[in-house]
Amino acid sequence: MTPTGRLMTQASTVLLDLDGYTTVPPGKIACIVTFLEMTARPAPLPERGTDGFTLDRVEAPDPGWYRALFRRIGEDWLWFSRLRMNDAALCAIIGHPDVGVHVLRRAGADLGLVELDFRVPGEVELAFVGLVPELVGSGAGRFLMNRALDLAFASRPERVQPKRVHVHTCTLDHPGALPFYIKAGFRPVGRAVEIADDPRAGGVLAPDAARHFPMLTAE
Repeated sequence: MTPTGRLMTQASTVLLDLDGYTTVPPGKIACIVTFLEMTARPAPLPERGTDGFTLDRVEAPDPGWYRALFRRIGEDWLWFSRLRMNDAALCAIIGHPDVGVHVLRRAGADLGLVELDFRVPGEVELAFVGLVPELVGSGAGRFLMNRALDLAFASRPERVQPKRVHVHTCTLDHPGALPFYIKAGFRPVGRAVEIADDPRAGGVLAPDAARHFPMLTAE
């Protein structure tokens, strides 16, 4: 840190003011990321309205199917990271034997996504957790989280029992996301500022996505 309380990034000459405002140029987005973790399986969340739901593992997920569900769930919250990957890069992750892609289904419809990453021994990351827009607030999220944590903490002879399950969310996400994770048993352990190219500016997401966070355009 410099004496003025500003942090120089190694990738550019942009200064992050740690005691005030930092201008974000058009074509970029910025958010505050909160990192959360738990070290033991908490009591399950009480469930309601979850009849007929199943959470099914998808073996060798097709990248086109995955992107379509990922976009449907996350476009309003500016989920973009997996949409920028080519098929080879995406399949290297979602097809890895220590990464589990699970889909929430009811009556044959794909309605939610849980991606569990076991690649670090002793840790499990809930890399992505989400529902299609029409199910947000319905109680399906409790079913999804309960089953995700069951899978994360399940004993497996071929894996080290997890000592830590972690997830992160940000200020671009649904405003209920952070309170939901805390209610599920996660505790906040860190924060970071994330700055990235606006996925709407490059056509990765629709220009009218995330109306709560309108795109900046250069005049």
